[in-house]
Amino acid sequence: MNNLQHRIQHLLDQLVADGTERGVQVALYFQGQLVVDAYAGVANINTGEKVTSQTLFPVFSATKGMAATIAHRLVERGLFGYETPIATLWPEFAAHGKEGITVRHALNHTSGLPLVPLDVTPADFNDWDSMCRKIAAMKPISAPGERTEYHAVTFGHIVGEVACRATGKTFPQLWHEELTLPLHLGNEMFCGLPENVSVPVAWLEEPEPPCPEAPAEPTAEAIPFWIWPLSDWMNKPESQRAVVPASTGIMTAHALARHYAALLPSGVEGVELLSPARLQTVLAPQPPTQKRDDNDDGFFLGFAKFNGGFGHPGYGGSLGLANAEEGWAFGFAHNLFTESKSSQLILDEVKAALATAL
Repeated sequence: MNNLQHRIQHLLDQLVADGTERGVQVALYFQGQLVVDAYAGVANINTGEKVTSQTLFPVFSATKGMAATIAHRLVERGLFGYETPIATLWPEFAAHGKEGITVRHALNHTSGLPLVPLDVTPADFNDWDSMCRKIAAMKPISAPGERTEYHAVTFGHIVGEVACRATGKTFPQLWHEELTLPLHLGNEMFCGLPENVSVPVAWLEEPEPPCPEAPAEPTAEAIPFWIWPLSDWMNKPESQRAVVPASTGIMTAHALARHYAALLPSGVEGVELLSPARLQTVLAPQPPTQKRDDNDDGFFLGFAKFNGGFGHPGYGGSLGLANAEEGWAFGFAHNLFTESKSSQLILDEVKAALATAL
């Protein structure tokens, strides 16, 4: 394990040198200890600013794992349960027969609300209350628990508003109190970048961005078509300030890894975000459903089944991941979105090193 930092740093330097990556960070915790904190390249091609350990990267859907952790911490404190009907906390949510949708349905993407209303505007998207009103007024496209359909945007507002209603706090308050403070992450992790915080945020590049042609496609309805390309959208200051717990997390790879390390048994540096019993519940098999994509491995409660562990990937390649049995947690963030599989390449290197240590 002693030379793993050097091995990963060398790999990142190579990936930047050959043009596979522009700017990149990788962090790894093993048995509660930070063993890799590597970075390389350029954070902003427009200014030439270099990546440091403190450079923040938009991580898109990797944010969902953090939103789920907040919900699980509140469940553990008894503020609500997984079988609690959402409408008992959020009465407006009951519209159009949604009384039976539970917190569990929201966490495992089976609520039947994967789509964003087509009348949502950019102004709505940056307004928490407006988005919650529109989602509460929606009609589900399937019965709760019937189908697993990825809730690309709505996941964050549904899970987040449940947490807000249960506590009487705003989502940024919950993010700070439930994650940033206990993890001692300071200015390394945000969902909705405060205007008064001046931190370096990596500039995203996407040479060949995908773009849905019309909002009639399911993916386009799940993610508003006017947002594409997502890289351009998240380069805008107003998007970085938007509180969207499904997709606007801005953080370091270290923050991603530390969050997952603190979910594992024994936690990290005395910080244990969830009890071992709670984590076992979270990672238990979920009720079987129909799936839109049969190749999808499915979901735990708020986390994706991924690479033999649990965590959540984000658009463009960001990744937060942990393996409870092997005791490691991994974070990857970068700013050049291509078809490269850098995170998997690096993860393979990490796993090879860990195999000799276990």
